[in-house]
Amino acid sequence: MAREDTPRHILVVEDDPNTAEMLKAYFSSQGYQISHAAWGEDALKLATEKSPDLVVLDIHLPDIDGYEVCMRLRSQRRTEHTPVIFLTERRERMDRLAGLELGAVDYITKPFDVQELKYRVSNILRRTKSETFLHPVTGLPTSVLIEEQITKVAQNPKRSLIGISLHGMRGFSNAYGFVTHDDVLRAVALILRNTSAELMNFEPFVGQLDTYQFILIAPAGEEGSSVMERLQRRLNEAVSFFYPHQDWESGTCNGGDPLPKIRFKFTQLPVQDIPKEGGLGELRQALFAKKKQA
Repeated sequence: MAREDTPRHILVVEDDPNTAEMLKAYFSSQGYQISHAAWGEDALKLATEKSPDLVVLDIHLPDIDGYEVCMRLRSQRRTEHTPVIFLTERRERMDRLAGLELGAVDYITKPFDVQELKYRVSNILRRTKSETFLHPVTGLPTSVLIEEQITKVAQNPKRSLIGISLHGMRGFSNAYGFVTHDDVLRAVALILRNTSAELMNFEPFVGQLDTYQFILIAPAGEEGSSVMERLQRRLNEAVSFFYPHQDWESGTCNGGDPLPKIRFKFTQLPVQDIPKEGGLGELRQALFAKKKQA
């Protein structure tokens, strides 16, 4: 995580030299760290190397268009959640929808008011900073918030941890796109939260260790096993709703390709088996590298 005094990093992807110079000079004067690329491929390389906090992305570029750049940013682990603002001269509704469907957080048409762009940029960066400890798609607690809960629960023999890992999502995303992929993650998070709230007599905690790894604080012993079985049943029942009905019935997609199946694996971990050292990395190993999966 960046230190508080580290300038936020904006990657400007713009091939018009006048617009690019204006944006670079203006945002540098506002205290931001600025990188610039005039070509889409160069932008992708810079984003991978420098991990910007925000990308201001022109749609019209000399090599690949901004939509392709955004799609490839979303497909890379390091940049999959980096906020993107599209800059374009297009005003048609379908063009805006195309950008938003790819995960852009905003869409500004040229000529634009630089003061308006300034406020939009600062609002987005402020929001992403406040959401650092929450997963950007599901809103579930991550990292530090999970560690705080694990520290508390490790002293309570009446509790256990349930690990839920999600498999097959890469193939699913390739077949149905990033928007549908994120819809599945949100649905899984909602099912975990709602089901745990129904079944437990204490305030449930559901966290997200990684994009496809979830953790739930549950009762110990047989009661926790019962919670795990109910979660497994609810999630498996929901899987068919993630697919177009025709694809699910036929078992194929994209004109005949095998259906990319989503699967869940579960592990229950007694609190006495929580690793005492190693942080979340060791916890992930304990939950998801063991053979005792349901």
